Amino acid sequence: MSDTPVHLPIDDTMPALLASLAEHTSAVLVAPPGAGKTTRVPLALLGETWRGDGRIVMLEPRRLAARGAAARMAETLGESIGDTVGLRARLDTKVGPRTRIEVVTEGVFARMIVDDPELSGIAAVIFDEFHERSLDADFSLALALDVQSALREDLRILVMSATLDGARVARLLGSGDALVPVIESQGRSFPVETRYIGRDPARRIEDDVAAAIRKALAEETGSILVFLPGQAEIRRVENLLTERLSAMQAVDIAPLYGQMERSAQNLAIRPSHPGRRKVVLATSIAETSLTIEGVRVVIDSGLARVPRFEPDIGITRLETVRASRAAADQRRGRAGRTEPGICYRLWEEAATGALPAFSTPEILTADLAPLVLDCARWGVEDPTSLAFLDPPPAPALLEARNLLQSLGALDASNRLTDTGRALQALPLPPRLARMVIEARRIGEGGTAADIAAVLVERGLGGNAVDLSERVQAFRRDRSPRAADMRRLARQWGGQPTTHTTPVGPLLALAFPDRIAKARQSGASGNGDSRDTAFLLANGRGATLDSASTLAREEFLAVAEIIGSAASSRIVSAASLTRDDVETIASERIRETTDISFDKEARALRARRARRLDAIVLDRKPLPAPATEEAAMILARGIADIGVACLPWTKALDQWRNRIAFLRRAEGDDSVWPATTDEALAMTIEDWFAPHLIGITSLSRIDATLLDAALKSLIPWDLQQRLEREAPTHFTAPTGSRIAVDYSGDTPCIAVRVQELFGLDTHPSIANGRLPLTLELLSPAHRPIQITRDLPGFWRGSWTAVRAEMRGRYPRHVWPEDPAGAAATTRAKPRGT
Repeated sequence: MSDTPVHLPIDDTMPALLASLAEHTSAVLVAPPGAGKTTRVPLALLGETWRGDGRIVMLEPRRLAARGAAARMAETLGESIGDTVGLRARLDTKVGPRTRIEVVTEGVFARMIVDDPELSGIAAVIFDEFHERSLDADFSLALALDVQSALREDLRILVMSATLDGARVARLLGSGDALVPVIESQGRSFPVETRYIGRDPARRIEDDVAAAIRKALAEETGSILVFLPGQAEIRRVENLLTERLSAMQAVDIAPLYGQMERSAQNLAIRPSHPGRRKVVLATSIAETSLTIEGVRVVIDSGLARVPRFEPDIGITRLETVRASRAAADQRRGRAGRTEPGICYRLWEEAATGALPAFSTPEILTADLAPLVLDCARWGVEDPTSLAFLDPPPAPALLEARNLLQSLGALDASNRLTDTGRALQALPLPPRLARMVIEARRIGEGGTAADIAAVLVERGLGGNAVDLSERVQAFRRDRSPRAADMRRLARQWGGQPTTHTTPVGPLLALAFPDRIAKARQSGASGNGDSRDTAFLLANGRGATLDSASTLAREEFLAVAEIIGSAASSRIVSAASLTRDDVETIASERIRETTDISFDKEARALRARRARRLDAIVLDRKPLPAPATEEAAMILARGIADIGVACLPWTKALDQWRNRIAFLRRAEGDDSVWPATTDEALAMTIEDWFAPHLIGITSLSRIDATLLDAALKSLIPWDLQQRLEREAPTHFTAPTGSRIAVDYSGDTPCIAVRVQELFGLDTHPSIANGRLPLTLELLSPAHRPIQITRDLPGFWRGSWTAVRAEMRGRYPRHVWPEDPAGAAATTRAKPRGT
């Protein structure tokens, strides 16, 4: 190893680290960005006795970081990559017989360890930047610990991180009561001044970021590193700056994200030309493991774009979220690598405390199908039995098993099948691997491999929504990255056929649950909206810009969706014909009878439908069947529009009120049912639906049917009690039957006073427990008195009432002693 001319903070910690790994097989190193851990630690381990002739493998979260680390270490040794220090990444592998340090991306190592569980010839595995908590890193560490405990007790495992709970990781690495040392390096950074400039939430983020960049260019010197959530925002900010920056400002704009050509990435990382400044527009790729020369100003949008898997519908979507405090600190630290710096934050200072402390580990939000498949190859049916820092969530595991079983990769006992072994052998997500394998059987493996290539290597073939366009552009692309990816695709699927193969039917092999149908067949909207709506077979809705040629298609095979469940957008898809759908999904198409309630017609509608899962391919009208299901649907439809629409009569209204009266009077809700409109609507399936079998519309429901249904609410014994204690009528001494009104607070009757003559007791109900409220009427049926004490009325105010009424109604009887007089409904005979 050549002399290292610059002293780095990690050098002070190195003796303790080397001593720990000499005594223990595992250790944790916590060191901030810029400490030098990535490039110094692997080189320092080369001379350790325990290494023997074994290789040191260091995992990096991204290809860009892996290339940078390998190049820096090779430069330190005065060598080229592929000599002592090698590199393994997709599209970029340089190792040789002299290689003793391999810098690998996390995904590559996950496959390495599954293919070689003993990690033959490997003395140590270093997990760099573990705080990023990618799924591949968590999975690789779990498998490495499994290997160490069962097969390779001599295997060294070192976890390195910039921001991490070292003690928690140490507990994971330890076995039993064994202590795993945690070594900390204080690092070195220059002071960074933080300026909170906020932003207008009503404006697009790129507008505020562009304004902040112009502000920083005017106020500060040096190059600027800008953190944005994704490639789209980067390109929009780049366009804004190109329009608004003067050519005299000597500023170079350099995008930096993972899907760029290597030459463009190198341009962003290199120092700016003398006399010029550089504005690097980067995603979170620039947070760690990467040194960008000349940067002393950071502008942080405070946003990040992360994948979120929805296990209930099996879709991974990209979501823009607030960056964590740990990520914000990492970003801020980039301004103080080589000299004092400035960090502009596009939020208010008070909002910093509300940021999540750490980013959510990917294992908690990712599609776990690849992990479950690799675990099955490892011989582990239950991934939670492995040593994960955060165990994989049960819903995502269930969805992963269901998907793999539907692909034929797992059997009913979650064991790997021959198909599963074939899928696992391809370095592709399970869905895409299945597409390539199935396509090879029909001679279309090459085209399927090209489809997989543009989906896994983002940016290849452009960003058109139509994958057919992207595949063609990928085939025409003569860049080194495209050429490397084409060679890899040929290994997966062979040469594509000479004829043009439709992309949609092959894509549907990977995503059969994402076959989509336009909600208005073949339509591109009604002219008032920019979006065309589609329904996916899995029940999810998504939209497509109506300007896209795909918006005019009836059917699509959808590969990618972004946005929330309420506003999902299709970002990659290919067209399908109806014949394609009928052929591809023939085994999943089912005929069903759909019954619905038409609110406008207030009637049942029945149709025979041919369905592909949630998609209705076609419908044919049918007579509504006389089934319990149809009766339930009619009942629910009535409840939706309100039970007041039913043919209520005075007698039925009184029946409900009588029930309500006894319910109140007895104070026992368990005996008498609630009969309000709301209560009847809530229980309508219980009391009304059984009486609606064979009824197809509201117009066929009459009062007799409604009466029978309501009476079923109470058993026979309660019906008898109801008649005894809350009778429908009061029989006056004249024999008249007068309906009792139960709608008020107390039961009431309105009766002409002459019909009560001869009564010396007050009328009552509920076995005499409750007096009726009497509204006493004149012969002209006008109220003259309200009382709940008839004998008291006779003895008291009757005299005054009699005197007034005799003069007003002289032809009627007004006895002095009404309690002893005969009740009557007639006036006095003429002449008396």
